Amino acid sequence: MIDAIGFDADDTLWHNEVIFEETHRRYCELLSRHHDARTVEETLHATEMRNLELFGYGIKGFALSSIETAILLTDGQISAEEIRSIVDLAKAMMHHPVELLPGVADTVRTLAVDHPIILITKGDLRDQQRKIGKSGLAGYFTHTEVVAEKNRETYARILERARVRPDRFVMVGNSIKSDVLPVLDLGGTAIHIPYLTTWVHERADRPENQGRFFELNSLAELPDLIAKLSRNQAVGS
Repeated sequence: MIDAIGFDADDTLWHNEVIFEETHRRYCELLSRHHDARTVEETLHATEMRNLELFGYGIKGFALSSIETAILLTDGQISAEEIRSIVDLAKAMMHHPVELLPGVADTVRTLAVDHPIILITKGDLRDQQRKIGKSGLAGYFTHTEVVAEKNRETYARILERARVRPDRFVMVGNSIKSDVLPVLDLGGTAIHIPYLTTWVHERADRPENQGRFFELNSLAELPDLIAKLSRNQAVGS
């Protein structure tokens, strides 16, 4: 009765935000002779939000916003060597190994036996394709979607192409804003699995329990919940 399961990628299947946080720390150290860490972080966030529609999500957009912020905070006095260091930080992120979260490989492998799996992720296309390829999970996905934004319209288009009814679709992810609310609004089921930390732009209030929203502590708990949902839908049909 579940026609497809959608998975977010970053911070649902593999670590991502902790890599950004470590880079933010090193970036603040780089600019510490100009401003305190709080000022750097707040200014960088404001720059990223202004640039989001132009650059989108991902490391490349982050790098460009980091350079722009450094120019702004130093009144244009940032050195070429410091800009090179910022670029090197971005390159290091691009080369970072893909580290799966605990239980991910077994869970995806188990669910793929009986359910089509759709990977739906935001970010830079080339970098996301790199991570998908290095994850060892690519063979389990029937569809892979790298999108500019995750909203109701995006999910609707994906499900229409996949010929999946929203009420028979389950989305799994770490972001209430991107992986839960749009899917519930569309009439699907959403399963939230919180990550260690959440980027401020992705934070949102938990929805009221509609019978289609669930929270788990880890991905290892997902197969049992999917089996329960399948049984309940079968009984109700």
